[in-house]
Amino acid sequence: MENFNYHRPATVAAAAGLMKKSKDAKYLGGGHTLIPTMKQGLASAKDVIDLTAIKGFSGIKVSKTAVEIKAGTTHMDVASSSAVKKAIPALAEMAGKIGGVHVRHKGTIGGSIANADPAADYPSACLGLGATIITNKRKIAADKFFTGLFATALGKGEIITAVSFPIPKKAAHQKFPNPASRYALTGVFVSQDKAGKVRVGVTGAGPSAFRVADMEAALAKSFSADALNGIKVASRGLLSDMHASADYRAHLISVLAKRAVASIA
Repeated sequence: MENFNYHRPATVAAAAGLMKKSKDAKYLGGGHTLIPTMKQGLASAKDVIDLTAIKGFSGIKVSKTAVEIKAGTTHMDVASSSAVKKAIPALAEMAGKIGGVHVRHKGTIGGSIANADPAADYPSACLGLGATIITNKRKIAADKFFTGLFATALGKGEIITAVSFPIPKKAAHQKFPNPASRYALTGVFVSQDKAGKVRVGVTGAGPSAFRVADMEAALAKSFSADALNGIKVASRGLLSDMHASADYRAHLISVLAKRAVASIA
């Protein structure tokens, strides 16, 4: 790991100011992605800006229509929140399956979403629930946030401050985890809102999280696992590696989507 300057600002404005002044800086949340990659020489920074000391940067607020989770909130806080369990049980359940217990106690929702790892769990929930990512500058719809492999719509100095998840009528999450890392080999988050609109968010299968329009249309007509019979996800463009081929990941999307729907239909 190369030497770097460490900063621990107390406000979002101060953190953004430090980023603006630096030619090569990175924000640090829980550190479960940045620190390992810096140790391996896969990432470097002259300035590391730690966001964990920012006042009011973590916490959960539930209204009648949405669950707003501040960016510094850990996965464990989401998983153990009685308010989240009541409003969106699938979101709390998903958070409880992220990594191991140490990862859940340190990793943050903001860091996970900002990093946009193709195998991370939260991106599928963002797309599957139609979340809004709130930054220090604007609000971004999840559909426009994830732009590619480890790429998002965030601009330089822009910091995620919270994520707002609309409360659905029903929702479920299923994933096939890598047995070593617990990252999603493929994960699917399905929801239906009170108006009947369906969303199907997928992670782990492609270069970035995405939705499956054909499944959404079929489930909007009939919210049942059988409605997905015959719908095949094309493997072209999906990830293929030592863990699973693109064809296998495409197959998993169908299997997991059916399991998710069956659990709540």
